[in-house]
Amino acid sequence: MKRIASLLLLVAMASPAAAHLPSGDSGSLTAGLLHPLLGADHVLAMLIVGLWASRLGNRALWAVPAAFMGAMLAGFGLALLGMPLPGVEPMILASTVVLGLVVALALRLGLWGSALLVGFFALFHGHAHGAELGEAAALRFAGGFAFATLSLHLLGVAAGQALFRSFPRGDLIARGLGGMAALAGAALAFG
Repeated sequence: MKRIASLLLLVAMASPAAAHLPSGDSGSLTAGLLHPLLGADHVLAMLIVGLWASRLGNRALWAVPAAFMGAMLAGFGLALLGMPLPGVEPMILASTVVLGLVVALALRLGLWGSALLVGFFALFHGHAHGAELGEAAALRFAGGFAFATLSLHLLGVAAGQALFRSFPRGDLIARGLGGMAALAGAALAFG
């Protein structure tokens, strides 16, 4: 339980505006690593993807995070090519609300439906990363944010696995965390 409290504290300390580094600071692997970690909207969405994958179990444990990663890198590529994607910031915030609600309501969309939903939102997350590239080396920056994203997904999966295996009411706790993520996303959007 202490780990979950620590995770929630980390999320509360991040802010959506902090995720967007000045372009001059975006020239390294470190900037790529930090980009998704410094915004509560990014952190919440990526953790909840892992928690949802854990809830779905079986192949979803790897397929749902992999769908997010692949679509996020595609969105990054679109930004590098100069292809606009409308509503990037609102869709990132919406991802936190929608994915949080999916976990809170214990929705089961099947493997393909789950992968498509996270992939849709991941395009916007990736595009935001690409828009923040500035003069950075794209490959190092992408490696950094991909590693940070994967780490957050794995943390969400691990938290979910711990909840479902260790607590008799782990499902209710996971649903509560999903609801909290949705509320936090709404607060970020309208706050």
